[in-house]
Amino acid sequence: MSDLRAQTHNFGAGPSPLPTSVLQEAQGALLDFAGTGVGICEVSHRGKEFAKVIKDAEAGIRSLLAIPATHSILFTQGGGTTQFASVVLNLLAYHAQKPKSTTRPTSLNVSPPKMDYVVTGTWSKKASTEAHRLTELLNPHNPTALLNVVANTKPSGYTNLPRREDYNFSPKGEAAFVYYCENETINGVQFPEGTEEEGSFPFDLVPEGTPLVADFSSSFLSRPIANIDRYDVIYAGAQKNLSPSGLTIVIVRNELLVDANDPRTPIPIPEILSYKTLADSGSMYNTPPVFPIYITALVVKLLGETGGLEGKREVNDRKAKALYEALEKGVEKGVVELNVAKEARSWMNVVWKVAGGDEGEKRFLAGAEAKGLRQLKGHRSIGGIRASLYNAVTEYSVAQLIDYINEFVAQESK
Repeated sequence: MSDLRAQTHNFGAGPSPLPTSVLQEAQGALLDFAGTGVGICEVSHRGKEFAKVIKDAEAGIRSLLAIPATHSILFTQGGGTTQFASVVLNLLAYHAQKPKSTTRPTSLNVSPPKMDYVVTGTWSKKASTEAHRLTELLNPHNPTALLNVVANTKPSGYTNLPRREDYNFSPKGEAAFVYYCENETINGVQFPEGTEEEGSFPFDLVPEGTPLVADFSSSFLSRPIANIDRYDVIYAGAQKNLSPSGLTIVIVRNELLVDANDPRTPIPIPEILSYKTLADSGSMYNTPPVFPIYITALVVKLLGETGGLEGKREVNDRKAKALYEALEKGVEKGVVELNVAKEARSWMNVVWKVAGGDEGEKRFLAGAEAKGLRQLKGHRSIGGIRASLYNAVTEYSVAQLIDYINEFVAQESK
């Protein structure tokens, strides 16, 4: 490892740091993969060498998360943003094609279904906007589906989570799906891990039979996913904890894999966005993102060898707690502002502001850069400071950041 890499602490929100040992192994594979004399970026995605890579990546993810056989794992492209549309198209198709229930009025199969969105930050807001735009664009006079915002924390500036009484799910049989974002990268808001903590997602309030969809992009493989068998679709951009950008993981219940060409489908689904097409082709309907999948296979292997997700949860929990404790001391000194409610704080993306407005922020960032603390500037849409604590960010790097925060607070509070 180069001296410069050892002295640099990368807190970027994505693309994120990758384990140094993985990058070192990949260096050799770029020139000669598996003794073939051909680099990993040059091998055929149809060849036996890559077939083993994608098989290992899938098996590793399935094992780490204990994904049941009822669900398929897909490797696709376009980032989480493409899934905003894919979810709508595939889930509306499933809703239209599933057998009519004898326990609900037939008219519900004809009337436009609802799409239930929980909006807790920038990404869930973007997802709901795309859902509304897509259905209105295709049929502006008779929308294919109707957007129902189940809960919305925008009035708080996306700094908290909905209370149980805030949720307004559509009645049983009326919604094609329920959608939420488990961790909001930009706003630093995350649902608690379990089901009993304040702010936890209310699985029990989701009507029986309504598919549940979740964006896990920023926390995927940072800890186990509670109630994983309750989800019908989970997707995650892999550039946070798994690989370089260019790969998205989709976990989908097999029941939802419906034919894109079925005449009952209310919206045409491009083949490349069809979950069934991807599943039937083993994620090789077209050329997949070979290198990111290769890196993913290496990362999941490393996770399995180093304590699995239970071990990773413990490390990530320590990192987040230590950083928040340091920031709380800065709050007491009047140098730091922590606006996200405690029960809603993300342990992957920690956001805060410093006193002094833009000038204070510039001083903080300049001092951080001088110490090798990189990519701490908050998202351009909200400003401030953001430290992303993904799996490859070491406890040593977090300790270096905490030391600098303590130093900055002491200097600014004189």
